[in-house]
Amino acid sequence: MRKPDTEVVKLLQEEHIDRAIYGIGLTSYKAIRRRLGLLSARQQGHTVESIKESMVALRKRFPKAGARDMGSLLFHHYGMLVPRDLIVVYFRVYEPELIRERKARRLRRRRFWAAGVNDIIAVDQHDKWKRFGLALHNGGDPFDGYIHWYKIWWTNSNPKLIASYYLNVVEKNKCIPLITQSDPGSENYGIANAQTTLRHMHDPRLIGTIQHRWMRKKKNIKPEISWSQLRSRFTPGFEDLLDYGVNNGLYDIGRPLDLLVFRYLFIPFLQVELDAWTDMVNNTQKRSDRNKILPHGIPQHIHLFPERYGCLDFKIQVSQEAIDEVRQIFAPPEDPVFQLVPPEFKHYADILYQSMESPVLTSENIWEVYSELLYRFENLDNAVDFIEECQVYIEAMELQDNEDDENSFKPQGRDLFGGIDNSKSDGTYYMGGVNNGHGLDNEHYRILDAMDENDGELEIDEAQFTDDENEEDEGEDVLI
Repeated sequence: MRKPDTEVVKLLQEEHIDRAIYGIGLTSYKAIRRRLGLLSARQQGHTVESIKESMVALRKRFPKAGARDMGSLLFHHYGMLVPRDLIVVYFRVYEPELIRERKARRLRRRRFWAAGVNDIIAVDQHDKWKRFGLALHNGGDPFDGYIHWYKIWWTNSNPKLIASYYLNVVEKNKCIPLITQSDPGSENYGIANAQTTLRHMHDPRLIGTIQHRWMRKKKNIKPEISWSQLRSRFTPGFEDLLDYGVNNGLYDIGRPLDLLVFRYLFIPFLQVELDAWTDMVNNTQKRSDRNKILPHGIPQHIHLFPERYGCLDFKIQVSQEAIDEVRQIFAPPEDPVFQLVPPEFKHYADILYQSMESPVLTSENIWEVYSELLYRFENLDNAVDFIEECQVYIEAMELQDNEDDENSFKPQGRDLFGGIDNSKSDGTYYMGGVNNGHGLDNEHYRILDAMDENDGELEIDEAQFTDDENEEDEGEDVLI
């Protein structure tokens, strides 16, 4: 998260160390940090020339990233702490034409209000890469900006697949939000049913209500913002990479063998890149915005410790038994939608890939590896029959993806109070799930007022680190 030394020590003392037995001060922490090679920006002492090689490598994947993003990318990919001013100098020396291309954009400002962490998980699909046979999906907490997932697969219209994304997060955290939120499409029926069922199982008083919000008229704002950020900051370099294969005749989505080899290699490769991007965004503080009333800070940290930011957490603990039961109904693991490629194809692909010495995939070699693997498939003894079987499989999957599943029905019950149909006199409305859509009550306000009174306890008291006066460090806090 690149937090200052003083705050890291504070977090270690409060969250990770039994202070009745152990202790750690700023001096000892800095000594440990140096022994681990976690040096400050000044200690690393980078210059325009020392960052050039890493910058060139990153610019191939993130050609449109600005100085702020490049600072985060250098840190998360190479462990390099580089001042923003130095990155700007690099741009002026090596990329002056890109600086001239940057233009101000007119943004339509919309106000979003949420009650706290785990009030809502908002989800949305993204179809811009369908021409490559790729489909994306994301889900996040709009209150703190924490991204729960960016997923890439060969479909994003199957309700069981979408439900699995949500249930994977629930299983990891052992909790659910008050509500989920999405566009009205049938692909979201699975997640809506899973959320509603889990809420009913843990609070029978809610039976008869739908614990999901359908966002109509392009009101699913937060995921759309997330897609916009991905499109401008992550997508350009990887889209160029995908276009290269199509434009040079390496990949034809209409050929079954091409499509399955592409899925086998590119989907796992791109998922790794998306996971790295998600981790970077979640651990990077967003640019200050005086118009923003939601908490400022690092999304991951706000999500883990909302009380430190004077925020409420509405998470609901759920049992593993309940998760397993709901998963078996709405996202059964044995369903073919969870197969990257058909089992027989995967069997051959694994053997052929190993015969190529299992190369590590990078942006530089992935089309070369794809072409070689495709060539080896085409030269199998039973290649003709195998390609026909691939065609049958793809057609069957497309047919199943478009059919209604018996468990993919729209949730039945009463909609929650709130939303655009229950807007206030000033036109604002609440889309969360607190008090079944009515919002915060007096008890919530009492807790928030108590947090305000204890604001001083949430701040880091650097004066307590008296041993820092004897520290022979360079005199600056390092962000790690």
